[in-house]
Amino acid sequence: MNEQEVINVEERLMANVYAKRPIVVTRGKGALVWDINGKEYVDCTGSYGVCIVGHSHPKVVEAIRRQAEKLISCHASFYSDVRSELLQKLVQIAPKGLNKVFLSNSGSESVECAIKLARKFSGKPEIIALMGAFHGKTMGALSGTWDKKYREPFKPLVPEFKHVPPDSLEKVREAITEKTAAVLVEPIRGEGGIRVPPDGFLPGLREICDETGVLLVFDEVQTGFGRTGKILACEHWGIVPDILCLAKSVAGGLPLGITIAKDEVMSSFRVGEHSTTFAGNPLVCAAACAAIDVLVEEGLPERAVTLGRYFKEKLEGLQARHRVVREVRGLGLMLGMEMRFDVLNIILKSMDRGVLILDAGRNVLRFLPPLVIEREHIDRVIITLDTVMEEEENERLRG
Repeated sequence: MNEQEVINVEERLMANVYAKRPIVVTRGKGALVWDINGKEYVDCTGSYGVCIVGHSHPKVVEAIRRQAEKLISCHASFYSDVRSELLQKLVQIAPKGLNKVFLSNSGSESVECAIKLARKFSGKPEIIALMGAFHGKTMGALSGTWDKKYREPFKPLVPEFKHVPPDSLEKVREAITEKTAAVLVEPIRGEGGIRVPPDGFLPGLREICDETGVLLVFDEVQTGFGRTGKILACEHWGIVPDILCLAKSVAGGLPLGITIAKDEVMSSFRVGEHSTTFAGNPLVCAAACAAIDVLVEEGLPERAVTLGRYFKEKLEGLQARHRVVREVRGLGLMLGMEMRFDVLNIILKSMDRGVLILDAGRNVLRFLPPLVIEREHIDRVIITLDTVMEEEENERLRG
C-alpha cells in the first residue's frame, strides 16, 4: 500500500480516538524514524515516551528474536525463567524496600493495580490526586486524572476520588480524612505541562503520609526508567513511595505495566483478587530484561543528564530570541516549552521539516526523545524550531 492507501484504511476501520498526523511511519533506529516515502525525522516523541533505549535497539531486537523461537506465551499460573529474571532485575533497580511486583500491560493498568492495592491494604476507599494530573483512561485511572475533557463523557466515575491543588502540602493535609487510603501523584506532571514540583513538596508529602498512615503512590509511567536523569524520578528527592507504577519504556517498545510495592502492601492481595492473562508474557519479559541491561550498561540516565542539560540550554536560547516562548522547564530528557499561544501549528510545521514533537496541553511543546539521541539531532530540532517560530511570529504580526 502507498501512503494514502494506508491512511485511508486506518481512517475507515480504526476507532477515531487518536489525533492523527498525516505521516506513515515504517522504520526506526535510535532517535530517528522514517516514513513510507523514505523521509527521515528526528523523533522527540519517543512514541509518547516509550522508546527510551531507542527504536529497535539491537540488543532488544535480539532478545525478542531468541525468546520468540523458544516460547511466546506462558500464563502466570505457570513459572517462567525469563519472568523470574525480569523480577530480579526490577527489584534491583527499584528503591530499597519495594520488593514485590505485579506485571500487567500498560500504564493505566499499573495505576489500576495501585488503586485496588491501596484500597485492599488500607481497607479505606478514598484516593487523593492532584489537579492537573494524568494517570490514564481506564475507569479507575481516569478517576485520578484531572482534565475534564477526559472525564466528563464517562461520568459517573469510580467514587471516592478527590483532587487538590498541586504543590500545596497544606491542601493535601486538609484533604486527608479517616477514609483516605492513598495519595496518588506523578513526581513530574507530564501531560499536565511538564511541571516539576518545588523541592520541598515530595519530601513533605512523604512526611504527611507517614504521619497520617496514608499510602504514597508514585505514578512514574512517564518519568521512570532514566527519563529524568535518574533511573526513577523519585531518586531526585530521595523519596521511596509505598507503591510505584511504571510502564511505557521498560520493555524497549513492547507493552508492559509494572506495579511495585512494599511486601506488606502487595501481600494484602489474595489469590485471584487481581490478575491479567498476559501478565509476565515471556516475549515482553525478555525485551524488558534486555532494555534494563541497555539502560545500565550504556549509562542512559547519565546521558539524559548531559544531553538534557544541553537540550534545555538550547531551548532557553530560543526563549531569549522569541517572545512567543513563555518558559522552558523539565528534568533530564523530559522537557517542556510553554508558548503564548496554541502549539499545533508549530508541531505540524516542524513535522513537515523532519522533526516530531508532542504537546502537553494546548500551549506546551513536550520533548520525550530516546535517551540515545545525539547532539546533532538536538541541533536539528533547535534549528527547525527557530525557523518555525520566526514564521509564526511574522504571520501573527501580519495578521
